[in-house]
Amino acid sequence: MRFQLLGPLALADGTDTVVLQPSKPANLLAALLLHANSAVSAEYLQRAIWGEEQPATAKAALQTCVLRLRRLFSRHGVTTSIEAVPGGYRITAAPPTLDLLGFRDRVRRAAGLAREPEAELCALRDALALWQGSLLANVRSVVLHRDEVPRLAEERLRAVERVCDLLLGLGRCGEALVDLWTATRVHPGHERFHEQLIEALYRSGRQAQALAEYRRVKGFLLEELGVDPSPSLRRLELSILRGEDLGPAGPAAPHVIRGETVPLPATRPSTDRGAVPAMDPGAAPVTDRGTAAAGDRAAPPVGGRGAAPVVHAVPVADRAAVPVASPGATPVAARVAAAGTDAPPAGTDAPAAASRIGAVPAVPHFTGRAAETAAMTARLTATSPPEDDRPLTVLVSGAPGIGKSALAQHAARLVRDAFPAGQLLVPMTRADGEPRPADEVAADVAATLGASGEGRALLILDDVIDADQVRPLLTPRGEAGALPGHAVVVTSRMGLGGLIATHGGWVQRLTTFTEAESYALLLTALGAERVEAEPRAAHRLAALCGHFPAALRILTARLLTRPGLRLADAADWLGEDPLARLTLTDSPDHSVDGLFDRALGRLDPRLSEAFTHLAQGPPALLDDQGPEDEGPVPEAVRERLADAGLLEDGPPGPYRIHDLLRAHVRRTARTRDRRTEKV
Repeated sequence: MRFQLLGPLALADGTDTVVLQPSKPANLLAALLLHANSAVSAEYLQRAIWGEEQPATAKAALQTCVLRLRRLFSRHGVTTSIEAVPGGYRITAAPPTLDLLGFRDRVRRAAGLAREPEAELCALRDALALWQGSLLANVRSVVLHRDEVPRLAEERLRAVERVCDLLLGLGRCGEALVDLWTATRVHPGHERFHEQLIEALYRSGRQAQALAEYRRVKGFLLEELGVDPSPSLRRLELSILRGEDLGPAGPAAPHVIRGETVPLPATRPSTDRGAVPAMDPGAAPVTDRGTAAAGDRAAPPVGGRGAAPVVHAVPVADRAAVPVASPGATPVAARVAAAGTDAPPAGTDAPAAASRIGAVPAVPHFTGRAAETAAMTARLTATSPPEDDRPLTVLVSGAPGIGKSALAQHAARLVRDAFPAGQLLVPMTRADGEPRPADEVAADVAATLGASGEGRALLILDDVIDADQVRPLLTPRGEAGALPGHAVVVTSRMGLGGLIATHGGWVQRLTTFTEAESYALLLTALGAERVEAEPRAAHRLAALCGHFPAALRILTARLLTRPGLRLADAADWLGEDPLARLTLTDSPDHSVDGLFDRALGRLDPRLSEAFTHLAQGPPALLDDQGPEDEGPVPEAVRERLADAGLLEDGPPGPYRIHDLLRAHVRRTARTRDRRTEKV
């Protein structure tokens, strides 16, 4: 029997796991296990259970909690005992029986393998694999989450940082990027992760992206913290601007394990006086503030084998990224993997998504859209070619977060046998959100497909900004920039009616889920046992999310990290402030508010102002007549907003605004008004 702390508190026996319900005995067990093999004072245990304000009967109630734990151990065959010692209690554990001790033991063993980077990397991966999700998600102790969770999260961040340094030192920048894309978004104040990401991008030949990432980090530090980037980050930027060779990234670096520094052999200094000094890949750089760069807040695992499956396995919005090609992959996937194509983890909606081409990944837990999927697969496998030998084109459009990319990727995987050259996911925006020009995309596609004539490929042009961005790619065979003989799926928030008028194709406009589709998603993501036990609460949760796919994905991610929370209680909690709670606290970019902010940020400022006016005003503003005292908003403005996916088809009337989007605009306006209010 093993105790699991690195995730929800649980007891495990082989493959059988019992996740403890939130309770005071669970708080007690967590406090004891966090200090296993040490005497823990009764005073500390009482604070861990009840907080700073304890009941008068806390001492007697503590003894009751100990008795309940002992009965639990007896019921599940746990041989470990809770021992009473002078002034408190102690629990005995070892690395095989407590995952926290196992993690620390593996990290220590990895430190002893510093001269064998591959072996050290393997040992650290094994250590990180012990993390199973959000730390102590089912333990409701303010004291433990305030005092203990950040310390444990920092131990994990050190291990992730070292893994990325080893990958850089071994020249495996592509693997490092998979972890670093997420780490930098989850921990925006952790400068070392940003430095590693920028270095990995530059070493991969992506100089423009590396510089864009530096500008993004610099803006965040100045706006949020009022500080400049560290000297090492500034030196790295200067070397990239000069196009300098960074030299080899040595794999040796010091390790910090629970405050103990284990010195390792130093890296040879660089002989290039103008270059950035060769980095010790595990060393957190010392900044001008005199301390090693560290994470700014605790969070669950990111990336790698120890990653929390909830956040990264469930797509939150439209975008997905590029996996490494697996054995037996199509020729396209094999070439993508061989070229070292890298992108953020699948299923994220990171604002700075990578702009490299890759194979189409599978979509975990894809649910609903049966009619749309059937129509798309039928059109993509139709035998009659389009007129003028243009690429067969399907447009998937709709609001931000409605599931366009997920549907496109799911349909592409279903018809992969019809495209022997494989399927490509082609991001149409750069890391800074700017659209990629058609000639750049055409060159990347040609380089990835090669000139071997291996048959037709299916291309997903993902997140297209406007029609002009893709028109040159959809010209007949033989014209400059064309994608000859291939099928193309275009995903865009815009309606792109002009593109369809000039180049033809089919349109699949997505709306919110039906009530049945929302319920099916909850069943698939949370499990039938949990949802069918509270069907009315499940339907209420779906309604609070407005049957909006992105909101439902975020909700299920939060509920999966809180297995003891009843759905009825979750519905009451969500109903108090849906927008504030439809966010992943450990990954703020994954939120409904953030999704809408980024969508509105793409609008022309005048159009954005018009939409804000519509969302704050009465529904009559959307009517053709408008309110009596104001008159109608021009139809051209309403049409442009509908084309951008921000207005839905009625009823009532020809247009309506989704409740979540309207609430977001009004909330943002109130916040802006408070910020400018005189004191």
